[in-house]
Amino acid sequence: MAKTSKTPKTSETSVENLSYEEALTELEGIVETLEGEQNPLEDSMKLFERGQALVTHCGALLESAQLKVQKLAGEIIIPFEDESE
Repeated sequence: MAKTSKTPKTSETSVENLSYEEALTELEGIVETLEGEQNPLEDSMKLFERGQALVTHCGALLESAQLKVQKLAGEIIIPFEDESE
């Protein structure tokens, strides 16, 4: 039997135009593929580069959301890990 390569569904959409949820879903697929399969080096590098762009985009979206919440709340938000201490 021939081995079929499962390449994650990477969007042709510009990273900047993806919602947080879309970017995260695509990123999860890329990570799964890079961890579980033997891909040609060129394909792996393309996936890694797309993944880096997705991580940066998700981080920016989360930071923007946090700033909006802080503005609405009018105070500094305590990070989750600090609340339990």
